Amino acid sequence: MMECRETTTGSAAATVTAATSPSSLSPMSPASSPTGSFPSSPPPAIIVISPCAACKILRRRCVDKCLLAPYFPPSEPLKFTIAHRVFGASNIIRLLQELPEAQRADAVNGMVYEANARLRDPVYGCAGAICQLQNQISELQAELAKAQAEILNMHCQNANLVEFICQEMSQNQENCPLQHPNENSSFFLDENILGVGCYI
Repeated sequence: MMECRETTTGSAAATVTAATSPSSLSPMSPASSPTGSFPSSPPPAIIVISPCAACKILRRRCVDKCLLAPYFPPSEPLKFTIAHRVFGASNIIRLLQELPEAQRADAVNGMVYEANARLRDPVYGCAGAICQLQNQISELQAELAKAQAEILNMHCQNANLVEFICQEMSQNQENCPLQHPNENSSFFLDENILGVGCYI
C-alpha cells in the first residue's frame, strides 16, 4: 500500500511540473508576451503595383521610372494597343525621349489620334480628316457670306422704303395745305338737327 501511494504522488508531481514548464507554453499565448496581451501592431500590408499598359502588352518588367507609365495607365490598354499597331513601341519611346516632359502628353494624344485615323482610313489617315474639316469650313464660310449679303440687301431695301415714305408724306403735305376756316363766314345750324323750332 505504501508503494502505491508513492507512485501516485510522483505522477501528480510530474503532471504539475509539465504544466508549469516554459516549454509547454505556446509562443502565441498571452503568457508568452511580456505584457500578457497579444501584439497590437498589424502585419505590414503588401502593395502590389500593376505594370503599365505598355509594359503589360510588351510583356516586360515595368520599372519605377518607366517612360511610358504616365501616358499609358493600366486602365487604358486600348490606347497603347492602337498607337503600338501604327507606330511601334521603339518609335514611341524614341519620340518621348526626344521631347521635353511638358510636351510628352500632347505628343501621346496626337499619336493616338493619328493612329485611330490611320486605322479608319489607311490611305489618307489624319490628312483625310483634316481635308474634310477644311472643306466643311469653306462651305460654312460661303454660307455665312451669303447670309451677310442678304442681310445687307434687306437693310438697303428698308432704308429705301423709309426714304420713299418720307418723300410721299412731304409731297402730300405740300399739295394739301391745312385749310383754316374764314372768320367772316357764317355758320348755319340745321334746326332739325338741333331740334329747335322757330315759330313767328
